[in-house]
Amino acid sequence: MVLEKIFKNIKPIIGVVHLKPLPGSSEYNNLEEVIERAIKDGITLKEGGVDGIIIENYGDKPYYPNNVPPHTIASFSIIAHELKKEINIPVGINVLRNDPMAALAIATINKCDFIRVNIFSYAYVTDQGIIEGKPYEVIRYREFLKSKVKIFADIFVKHSFPLFNLPIETVAKDTYYRCKADAIILTGEETGKEVNLENVLKIKNVLNAPVLIGSGINSSNIEKYFKLADGFIIGTFFKKDGKIENEVDLERVKRIVEIVNRNRKI
Repeated sequence: MVLEKIFKNIKPIIGVVHLKPLPGSSEYNNLEEVIERAIKDGITLKEGGVDGIIIENYGDKPYYPNNVPPHTIASFSIIAHELKKEINIPVGINVLRNDPMAALAIATINKCDFIRVNIFSYAYVTDQGIIEGKPYEVIRYREFLKSKVKIFADIFVKHSFPLFNLPIETVAKDTYYRCKADAIILTGEETGKEVNLENVLKIKNVLNAPVLIGSGINSSNIEKYFKLADGFIIGTFFKKDGKIENEVDLERVKRIVEIVNRNRKI
């Protein structure tokens, strides 16, 4: 399975490094501060025992819907480079709100392992307007770059509403088989919100592909998802007091890792 090849473990835990605002964003301060915080959070996540991390430009609200400007790509790439020098675990890239081409370029140049694409297939209404997935561009660009970076694609992603009325099983199958995503991500309606367990079951019943939980995981509910899900992307719970703007809390990371390691042995 693709996840085991990347993370060298079953049911990987992927911690999120939420970047402070990058150059050009309304609350940007200075790049050194962004790099320092990213490295600190990345090291804490590694020390806590996560199997990998994903970096995203969370602080760049309000987000560009699709193509971010060159200075965002440049600064993001510098941060990824500096962070990879400090940790030796798999790294992923997510360029918000939905710029998979930039993410793929950053990941490939910096020898990262995967990208997350919030809207890879179909079309959704978001707070940035209507965003359409363009898998035909992303897959061809990956081939153009001769890149081995894997694509983890959300379906029914948080903070969005689909412009279609299709069963979740159909969307999952199309995204994986027709659009050629390497893994599927499920989220709740908002950042930090739980995933509907029934949806995980529906997808696993029809799709022989990795399915990750991309929001809402905490120490109280992770065991509920453990048998069905193939991996976990965890951001909010890992922060001090469970507040997304805070630094990563080592003890919170260790708490989740201990639960997962215990369940891996069962």
